[in-house]
Amino acid sequence: MTADPAPADPPTLRDLVERLRVGVVGRTREIELVVAAIAADRHIVIEGPPGTGKSTLLRGVAREMDLGFEFVEGNAELTPARLVGHFDPARVLADGYAPDVFVPGPLAAALTDGALLYIEELNRVPEETLNVLITVMSERELHVPRLGRIEAAPGFRLVAAMNPFDAVGTARISSAVYDRVCRIAVDYQSETDELAILQQEIAGSHVVASRRLTGAEPAWQRQVVHLVRATRRHPDLRIGSSVRGAIDLVLVADALGELRAADAGTPSVSLDAALVALSGRVRMREGADRTTEDVIRELFESEFGRTVADGGDDGGKAAAPTGATTSS
Repeated sequence: MTADPAPADPPTLRDLVERLRVGVVGRTREIELVVAAIAADRHIVIEGPPGTGKSTLLRGVAREMDLGFEFVEGNAELTPARLVGHFDPARVLADGYAPDVFVPGPLAAALTDGALLYIEELNRVPEETLNVLITVMSERELHVPRLGRIEAAPGFRLVAAMNPFDAVGTARISSAVYDRVCRIAVDYQSETDELAILQQEIAGSHVVASRRLTGAEPAWQRQVVHLVRATRRHPDLRIGSSVRGAIDLVLVADALGELRAADAGTPSVSLDAALVALSGRVRMREGADRTTEDVIRELFESEFGRTVADGGDDGGKAAAPTGATTSS
């Protein structure tokens, strides 16, 4: 009689890190820190600018560690009742405040299931809602009026992501929250890593699956990444673009080039794509007398050269892209 094969050894933390590195570009140190903190049963806050892979990292860790995952979008409308749960009013009239009338919110569900409670944009959450989280992190239990005590099952942790305090709509997180979490600060990836992210995202995009991507030249894509990174250093800009701007620029330029029967790298095509992809992502500094479009044109000309309408004098400004179509 053949013996059953021995069960496979559970993956080590090093195995988890190696698997996560495949799907998260340029975040080896941060992956190690998040995996170590979760393995140590700690709560975590990842803080960094938009588009730096915070959500991708946390979702990947939950997936590879086979952990439950309750997602919460942090905003001003996230009341304690929406986070904790509520009694169904219609059923309360019929059955009273019975336990099975309670509709659990993401916090109650995560506590019961021993799952990760992932809150995106933590510093947009109202203070009264954060106070509920402070109690749960300290006591590992939640008291719900008319329901009773919900104790945290093994595995429950708070994992949160947030933008820096000076981002629009954010508030300072109290020291009481910081005292109960491990904070991991992230910044933008290197230029090489952002180029790799751009190419990875474009390769997986469904919109380019049915046609040849004319903006696939690595040298041009590197210039696009360089342009986007330059928005973070411009003196007139308070907030620059993340690598998402580079991804959108390349994909829009490809589609616009097809529409205009031109290559995506044609200056008139790529300038319009840059204006579409980047002008809404950047923020001017207070008191600046320019528009975001002015700054994007300036940076584009610095990276790719001037784009001037045929036969016209630009009078010191970049003219409209030559590939644009007009109605008669």
